[in-house]
Amino acid sequence: MKSKPRVIIYSVLIVLLLVLGGFLFLTVKNSVGIVSPDPTVQLPEGVTAASNKPADIGPQRPLPNPPSVIRAVYLTSWSGGSKSRVQYVLDLAHEGAINAVVVDIKDYSGYLAYEMANPEVAKYRTFENRIPKINTLLKTLHDAGIYVIGRITVFQDPMFAHARPDLAVHDIAKMNSTSSDAFRSADSLWQDEKKLNWMDPAAKGVWEYDAAIARDAAERGFDEINFDYVRFPSGGNLDAAIFPFWDEKTPRHEIIRDFFRYLRSALPNVKLSADLFGFAAIRKDDLGIGQEIEDAFPYFDYLAPMVYPSHYSSGFNGFTNPAAHPYEVILYSLKEMDARRMALLSATSTQPLKSVAKIRPWLQDFDLNGVPYDAAMVGKEIQATKDSLQNDYAGFMLWSPTNIYTTDALLTN
Repeated sequence: MKSKPRVIIYSVLIVLLLVLGGFLFLTVKNSVGIVSPDPTVQLPEGVTAASNKPADIGPQRPLPNPPSVIRAVYLTSWSGGSKSRVQYVLDLAHEGAINAVVVDIKDYSGYLAYEMANPEVAKYRTFENRIPKINTLLKTLHDAGIYVIGRITVFQDPMFAHARPDLAVHDIAKMNSTSSDAFRSADSLWQDEKKLNWMDPAAKGVWEYDAAIARDAAERGFDEINFDYVRFPSGGNLDAAIFPFWDEKTPRHEIIRDFFRYLRSALPNVKLSADLFGFAAIRKDDLGIGQEIEDAFPYFDYLAPMVYPSHYSSGFNGFTNPAAHPYEVILYSLKEMDARRMALLSATSTQPLKSVAKIRPWLQDFDLNGVPYDAAMVGKEIQATKDSLQNDYAGFMLWSPTNIYTTDALLTN
């Protein structure tokens, strides 16, 4: 039988060890933060996987009475996470210059701008926390009466290409073979002229990935989801591009049309818009990238042709430098596009479409080709949009890569 003093000593030692162990645990925990768990493990309320900081507020509701005519400016995801840039947008809205904003959800880099619960995003870490509190941002903008459009760059996606090279476009010159196994290496990914990677537009896994991101954004309270780079790649050595899913026999526009149809079926109750090249408004072919506007009209609420005058080639409609003629270039382009829209609405030989997207273009607020875009030039773009679409005028979205806009043009037009 152990003596009483010895039992007391052992008890005291055990208590001291427990206290010391708890102290060491808390020290280590506080020094390294909370480690990201398996994505299937649900974290306690108020804690995020990225850190032990308080979580964002809950999802928001879309605006109950959205404006019928949109006057939007564009923000990168970095600007969306900047208090000063968000305040700049709030000030524009307070002055009556705008009533909407487009914010990047996933941009040309392929990074999602915030963490979300999508298993593939979590698994491949294809996000960068540029907008740490996305729901709070939505509430701030909605409280100011601002309609919020989330922009998703689709098939140009370097992050997802490296995470899922089996779904991406490859460079045949870098491949040892063209077997299915060869597509599993990121070493042979194809690059465009800007050194960016692309996904195969025929890969259903890419469709599902981007639709899941869009669904999450809509559930958070975004009023509309805008899809950009909904096309086959261009630029770079296209002769070397090889696709793991596209058979190179099916017309490109049929692949893109099927993607449009899929988006509408996957997101039946979400307002959707798609960006198209300005030339798609006036050309009858698919521009070699799969964009034919008749394929897009039935599946979106809005189509957004990028009718930037500076992007039209010299000689267009007789203009040596189309950038110097914003009114004429935009008036012609949108009239042509609207005529094709009306033809779909009033078809007699075939069944007319039940739903046809409205036209709401991207306009430029940047200088290019030696032409400064001041208030007068931007104002001409807005006026051309109104004059060409008339009763069907649904507004515009203004693009500036600096995210600073010509306020005078917005206030006077």
